[in-house]
Amino acid sequence: VAENTLAVCWGSLAQRNVVSRETIYKFLDNTPKDCLKIFDINLRQNFYTKDVICESMKRCNILKINDEELIQIGRMFGNLDMLVLTCGVNGSYVFTPGCVSYQETPRVEVADTVGAGDSFTGSFCAAILSGRPVKEAHKLAVEVSAYVCTQNG
Repeated sequence: VAENTLAVCWGSLAQRNVVSRETIYKFLDNTPKDCLKIFDINLRQNFYTKDVICESMKRCNILKINDEELIQIGRMFGNLDMLVLTCGVNGSYVFTPGCVSYQETPRVEVADTVGAGDSFTGSFCAAILSGRPVKEAHKLAVEVSAYVCTQNG
C-alpha cells in the first residue's frame, strides 16, 4: 500500500507505543519520493520525545504545527518543503520557499472545535494533490475548518 500512497499524515501521539512507531516509520520509508508526508506534530503533555520528533521530521516534507508547538520545536526543522502554522482565532500561515500565505480565521459561531485541525490538514492536502496553488489550498483549508467548527461532534 505504501508504494502507491500519494499522501500520508501522522502525529506524535500515535508513536507512544514502539510497535506503532516502528510501523509508521516502515510505512513512511516505503512511500514514493513525491508522496506528501505530513507530520501533524501534536505535542501533547509528555506523550512525545525529542527522538520521536526528530525521526518524524526526517521523514516528512510538510510539517503542520500550531503556535504553541512552534515555540517548543524552535529550530529543529530543516528538510521541509512547506511549514503550516495554525494559530486558532489568530489565523494561519503556510510558508514555502517562494510563497508566504496568511489567512484570517473566519468568524463563525463555534459549536465544537474537534476535528478542525484534521479537516484543515485533509482539505489542504487534497487541494495540493489536485494541483491547486498554495494560497488557494490554504484558503480552502481555512474555510473547511471553519465550517467544521460550526458543527457539533
